[in-house]
Amino acid sequence: MKVKEWTVRIQLTEDGDDTAARAALTTDDGTVIVGNGRAKRNPSDPAVPEIGDELAASRALADLAERLAVNTQRDIASSADSPTPSRSW
Repeated sequence: MKVKEWTVRIQLTEDGDDTAARAALTTDDGTVIVGNGRAKRNPSDPAVPEIGDELAASRALADLAERLAVNTQRDIASSADSPTPSRSW
């Protein structure tokens, strides 16, 4: 069995009521895919920075997931264009 490890790092940047998040997935072969997310506190909401962090991070992860799915679809399409290797039993 082969074990692979992929790492996701989330960077959060706060500027007043705005929070930006960057989620970067690094595969074990060094491929990097990045997703981004933002959150802005409504002035009528209480100032709870953790909520902005969570929302921005969740949006960055959702963006990352979408980008990974798009890459996968592209890889499937390109592999379908190439001949399938024959197998010997």
